[in-house]
Amino acid sequence: MPILVVGGGIAGLSVALAAAPAPVRLLTRAINPRSTASLLAQGGIAVAVGPGDTPQAHADDTCIAGAFHNDRAMVELLTSQAREAVDWLHALGVPFDTDEAGRWRLGREGGHRCARIVHAGGDATGARVMDALVATARRATHIQRLTGVEVDGLVVRDGVVCGVCLIHPDGRREAMHGRAVVLATGGIGGLFAQTSNPPDADGSGLALAQAAGAALRDLEFVQFHPTALALPGQHSLPLLTEALRGAGARLCDAHGRPLMAGVHPLADLAPRDIVARRVWQAQREGGAWLDARHLGQDISVHFPTVFAACLAHGIDPRIRPIPVVPAAHFHMGGVQVDADGRTSRPGLYAVGEVACNGVHGANRLASNSLLEGVVFGRRLGALLRQLPVPDGGGGRHRIVRRPPALAPAGLMQLRMLMSHAMGPVRSEASLTAALETCAALAARGWQARLAQAMLAAALQRRSSLGAHYRCDTVPAPA
Repeated sequence: MPILVVGGGIAGLSVALAAAPAPVRLLTRAINPRSTASLLAQGGIAVAVGPGDTPQAHADDTCIAGAFHNDRAMVELLTSQAREAVDWLHALGVPFDTDEAGRWRLGREGGHRCARIVHAGGDATGARVMDALVATARRATHIQRLTGVEVDGLVVRDGVVCGVCLIHPDGRREAMHGRAVVLATGGIGGLFAQTSNPPDADGSGLALAQAAGAALRDLEFVQFHPTALALPGQHSLPLLTEALRGAGARLCDAHGRPLMAGVHPLADLAPRDIVARRVWQAQREGGAWLDARHLGQDISVHFPTVFAACLAHGIDPRIRPIPVVPAAHFHMGGVQVDADGRTSRPGLYAVGEVACNGVHGANRLASNSLLEGVVFGRRLGALLRQLPVPDGGGGRHRIVRRPPALAPAGLMQLRMLMSHAMGPVRSEASLTAALETCAALAARGWQARLAQAMLAAALQRRSSLGAHYRCDTVPAPA
């Protein structure tokens, strides 16, 4: 009986590969594995290998960025396993960038006290990592991949999750049994009007866990990336990697004045929540731009993804600053799990962005997301390969289904609602009004039920903390 992994990004693939030789069925909505959020990741992977750097320093920076809301044990597990995770990816064929001496080239991003980010292909790290993992998974005889399927329910026997309900591309329904079910479905950016995620990063796995009664955690903490390419009317926006600012690009206002001067000691490389709020404010005062002109032709060499995205929209970053806007980027909250990915429902596991073990706290440190997927994905896979095969016998089975989805018009309304109330700056008035509107939408679709839970969590946390910023209350004490 196979392990059922729902989701084909970096976390799901890491679980599937580490579970060998146990059989795995990888169930993905996408037919093309290159349509995952993991592939879009332009930032790299944080690993403490530079001179004088240590996993402890990496852990400290992670907790500072997370407003000390982190679970320190989870953070230390992440940072202590970072080198092993990067070595594993390198062994699978990920071509990490090196300097003239053949050493990994280390970049610096927001919230890091030193250069500790490894990249592959400049700003194409997610794509390079996905290419290597997908190629390895295709060669692995223990993995069977089913594409284009929608998992909308769980099979439960005597209180234990033992399978999934799925819809095939032709509309055929099937109940599939497994020795364990792993949710690796990514985040919730698709619930907002503007996001750096693909549209189907809509919280589907989180909503499935919610329907099954699994405990959820920290739903109010949503990270907004401060520098998405500003394209009015477009939902999924190209990301402008933080590594650009690490290479000297600067944020400025409509008059060319630096946005971050005097705001934070790290200026443009301050933690993302601080930069995102400043860009959000600038949007209301005439706009915000990222000036990378000093890079000249180097931007096409070291940041080819950004360069191509800008040119595709008529912007040459060598000649003029790039218009930017904050966009929903990463969910620090999710299904509550322990260090091994166990949820509160026996038989159900979660890993990656859909899960929350406390490693990111109230605000994720840059370049810890791919790392999280690999470290905790491999850890979970190693655990699951040792699970005994269930007898598959009697017992009472029941199906727990996620409610139907919102119609397109309702989903568009919800996205606007969430961006207004749950954006980088929040207030009791906007959250309360959104929750009232969401109550009516919740009767029409699961996305609104999930949004209800997020709004309620944000209302309950009255003090500002990390990415949860309430303009009508005082910050939580340090």
